[in-house]
Amino acid sequence: MAGSNVAPLKVDSETDRLISHGAHFLHVTKKEFVAQAVRVYLKVRQAELHAAMQEAMAQLDGTHASRVALVSGLTKEQIEELGGVEEG
Repeated sequence: MAGSNVAPLKVDSETDRLISHGAHFLHVTKKEFVAQAVRVYLKVRQAELHAAMQEAMAQLDGTHASRVALVSGLTKEQIEELGGVEEG
């Protein structure tokens, strides 16, 4: 696993139960189980993830407004109605 940074992950009790059982029967730690599961999940959905990333990148046109729109979910028009953003 890259680096030694650890971030807590909160899941509902049913998901925790599934993680615990999976880790137990595969003889890995819960941490290893979740890490491997995330990697497999992203690999399986790689095409979908790539398409979503391409769509997001296509929205960027080099302006601060496009970056704010992408991260906020607002349209450029809505941003302008709220006072816009300063282009640097």
